[in-house]
Amino acid sequence: MFKKGFILIFFILLSFSIFACEKSSTSTTVYTASTSSLTTASTEYMYSPIEVSDAVLTEEELSFKFFWEVVNGDPESDGYGMISDRYNTVTHSYGDASIASVGFGLSAIAIGIENEWISYNEGYFRALHTLYTIQNMERTHGFFYHFVSMNDASRSGTTEVSIIDTSILLCGMILIGEYFGGEVLTLANEIYQGVEWDWYYNTDRMMFYMGYTPESGFGGYWDSYAEQLMIYFLAAASDNYSVGIEAYNQMKAHSERKKFGSSDYFYVSYPGTLFTYQYSHAFFDFRTALDSENINWFNNSIEASIAAHDYAIFQSANYKTYSTLAWGNTASDGPDGYRAYGNLPAAGTIYVDGTLAPSGAIGSISFVPELVLPTIEYYASLSSLQGKYGFLDSYNLGLTESASSSIIRPNRPIVATGWFDTDVIGIDKGITLLMIENYRSSLIWDYFMQSDIIQKGFQELEFTILS
Repeated sequence: MFKKGFILIFFILLSFSIFACEKSSTSTTVYTASTSSLTTASTEYMYSPIEVSDAVLTEEELSFKFFWEVVNGDPESDGYGMISDRYNTVTHSYGDASIASVGFGLSAIAIGIENEWISYNEGYFRALHTLYTIQNMERTHGFFYHFVSMNDASRSGTTEVSIIDTSILLCGMILIGEYFGGEVLTLANEIYQGVEWDWYYNTDRMMFYMGYTPESGFGGYWDSYAEQLMIYFLAAASDNYSVGIEAYNQMKAHSERKKFGSSDYFYVSYPGTLFTYQYSHAFFDFRTALDSENINWFNNSIEASIAAHDYAIFQSANYKTYSTLAWGNTASDGPDGYRAYGNLPAAGTIYVDGTLAPSGAIGSISFVPELVLPTIEYYASLSSLQGKYGFLDSYNLGLTESASSSIIRPNRPIVATGWFDTDVIGIDKGITLLMIENYRSSLIWDYFMQSDIIQKGFQELEFTILS
């Protein structure tokens, strides 16, 4: 649908290392285990994805379409490039934009071009002019509001100034800057360097705050392992507002390691939701990265995914939704509203009512493909789960006849055919899209990791990347 016949020109220009819009080459970064020194070998990126089934590729393409279509596409608008937090497939209505959706959407542009779903020129225009919008958005010490108007990118209601959603936005900007180079890269770097990480940081506790509003000030702390892993790298690399390795080490010191089922021990998040083990990995390639204590966060997410799969099998005695093919609790819509559905093990109390989001398992496709690929085929077989932009956000098939009387039940009655959401949510489509593409080609990882910002972050946190 999106093919524009640009691919021939694309590869001709690539062979001469030139693009009309100054696309940059890929740089492979290696920190040697013995010296932690940086060596760089420049290579041209050649897109060569592995083959996947029609179900996998269809879900990726339809997830891309969400980011390409559920957007303010008016170049004359102050909100150009803003992407809705969610889309209702029945009413065709949008919500407010979320800056995390925009971050995933910027990354989606590279995926769309390489898969020939859009042309290079279309993608470049969308990326550059979205960055123009971002450059003019209201910021607090460089940080962005979580939800903003689709029309003019202004603050929505009393939404918070979000460090984690700003980080996802920055990751998307860094990625697309590396992909296109030129003005896109310059703008992305300028916006990143304006973020005052040390303002959002409590030096006494050596922790980042979790949220801030002008009306109430700071609240909560990122006090243990979760999706905020990306923050430590971004903050450490800042030229003028750096927060160094002490924040990363404090996070580890306050994190717990547990196991469940057939998993090994791993660092767990408080709610046990799978997205907490995935979001940073959508951008950061931790496959061969070791910190100073030889912790490998990629392996950590493998173990979290195995535990989540085993936990679904454990809960299949109570809930019809779960099975060896249906697993991966994560934050999503549910019959009673949006919730952070969790898995064991966890550092805190988890919430489970039989609701499952396809993005939970799919976001682990690079960690445990042998478990995820059959699950995608199963989801594709559920006709009620299909929508305009791929799998709907979540579903719940109700209780089994043997369900324990003590388990949590949704307040909303579940009919015999099950409850199926009417919405898709941007961040869930985002993790789906990026992780499928990383599994197929490592496209996002390869471009993101060549960034000077990201290389500096790994250096400042004393990571070793093995060749």
